Amino acid sequence: MLALQGDVPEHLKVLRSIVSTDAAIEIRTVEDLACVKAVVLPGGESTTLSRLLDETGIREPLKARAKKDLSILATCAGLILISTDVERSPHGRDPIPLALLDVSVRRNDYGRQAESFETDVEVKGLEGGEFSAAFIRAPRIVRVGKSVQVLARVGDEPVMVRSGNLWGLTFHPEIGDDRRIHTYFLKEAGLA
Repeated sequence: MLALQGDVPEHLKVLRSIVSTDAAIEIRTVEDLACVKAVVLPGGESTTLSRLLDETGIREPLKARAKKDLSILATCAGLILISTDVERSPHGRDPIPLALLDVSVRRNDYGRQAESFETDVEVKGLEGGEFSAAFIRAPRIVRVGKSVQVLARVGDEPVMVRSGNLWGLTFHPEIGDDRRIHTYFLKEAGLA
């Protein structure tokens, strides 16, 4: 669990309900990153997270590991960070993406906090029916590369995508009691 900023406690609670507490660690240093096979990049403030990746020195080791063997579940701001392209915002303070997952995103495109919503989504490969997805200041995926599989949509809009070991969600799967997306990710990463 990348624990620099954002929805860290919520994701950790879910992860620790699936795997042991010792296996679900908080990553704050390059040394912490070297000890894991998978990482969750949480929702939060993408510009702040981007800056903290640089300040901690985690950016380049994270990129290198993701290209080699590290599985990543990136939610909301985490998706913004792993995307190849972030459409410029009118405020001029955009995060520097890691350029790992071949998607383009637009920050906060589902609206402000007051326009947050929940809806049921059907996720390809997820057993047990639809997943109740919470969209909170969510980014919008505006382009999906050829190597990227769309796992879930709201209407025609992709909201969950995957390319190999990289998973990107515009919504927050850590909200609520449904552990299935985290479990699905961990199983595919060989950890659950």
